[in-house]
Amino acid sequence: MSHNSISKIEHRGAGHRKRLRDQFLQSSLVGFRDYEIVELLLTLGTPRRDCKSMAKEAIKKFKGLRGVLDATIEELQRIKGIGPANGFGIKLFQAVEERLAREQIPEKINLRSLDAIVNYLQKVLGREKKEHFTALYLDTHSHLIEKRTISIGTLSASLVHPREVFEPAVTLHAASIIIAHNHPSGIVEPSGDDRAVTKNLVETGKILEIMVKDHIIISKTEHFSFSQQLLI
Repeated sequence: MSHNSISKIEHRGAGHRKRLRDQFLQSSLVGFRDYEIVELLLTLGTPRRDCKSMAKEAIKKFKGLRGVLDATIEELQRIKGIGPANGFGIKLFQAVEERLAREQIPEKINLRSLDAIVNYLQKVLGREKKEHFTALYLDTHSHLIEKRTISIGTLSASLVHPREVFEPAVTLHAASIIIAHNHPSGIVEPSGDDRAVTKNLVETGKILEIMVKDHIIISKTEHFSFSQQLLI
């Protein structure tokens, strides 16, 4: 292929990108197809390559725009043509979305309902790549006083000592606690260790007269509530 032919291909690709960007600047995402949104994000990290085919393949594999935007960089790299560099735009979007979600959480968070608890936890824990065991300390009206990370790593009784959970509760004058951890695998069924830790903390709470209201296992899209399943 001659140098002139290569130049024409590159020029045609540059023109397509410019049309996408101009369309976005003029009317935001109005009129964009889902794959075109992914394509636009991929171009941020792909200087001289057509991204349309890989964008379409990503939409197909992850069953829509939301699935693509929630995928990890490792999952995205299973699409032919997507690597660490050209996944940059999608990773940037995920980071910005997570930052905004954290900032938009109101100061007085009411965690009275299970829906409110799950919504909050999916924002703060849902995308973590490692297991984070967290305690939410609540006042008498079920408003969040403070969130604390107790441990990071696979949940076990050796990692979670009742003292680490309940000392802040006493200091913060919490009326109750919700404990939670994430399952990066997406499978939220509790393990034997999950059940043992829960039982231990609930019994300690009874002695200290600080109720453990629930233990929530969370993923990006699913949850398991010990209270809802009558396990607390």
